[in-house]
Amino acid sequence: MKFGRLAVLAVSLLACGASTASAAPATANGQAALALAGVVALYSPLLTSDEREAVSALFVGQSGVRYTKKISVTADKIVCRVSNVDITARSCELTFKGARQTITGRRASEIFATEAMAGVPPDGAAGSVFESLSKLNCTLDPAEIRQKAGGGATCSFETGN
Repeated sequence: MKFGRLAVLAVSLLACGASTASAAPATANGQAALALAGVVALYSPLLTSDEREAVSALFVGQSGVRYTKKISVTADKIVCRVSNVDITARSCELTFKGARQTITGRRASEIFATEAMAGVPPDGAAGSVFESLSKLNCTLDPAEIRQKAGGGATCSFETGN
């Protein structure tokens, strides 16, 4: 009898979506890639202050960016959570080379929304909605972005981790 109850419980959990999500490769280009790099670069300890400033300027549309080298914005993992019960709760945990930063409030909401715009699918669990990605690698080419022809920003990442 106990075995039957365990089997029913296991099947119920699987039917309710208690499964592990597999990582899927994804890309973002153009405005979505620039936006994703722009919101992540602000927190990256891997960028120089000149790189961070250039990414910020490009993201807000400043045309006088003098930085000429390509800029790489990377993150090991980004996990964002918003609650659909406590509607004031929103946070993102960003991991760069093992160093973690937790962002809350409006800034976390910006990252969450930008992940969605870049194609990161949401995943729900017990009153929360999660978006997560790993192995983020964005490349920005300031010279190409300045041409205003839609190019110069690409990102690759894995979703569903």
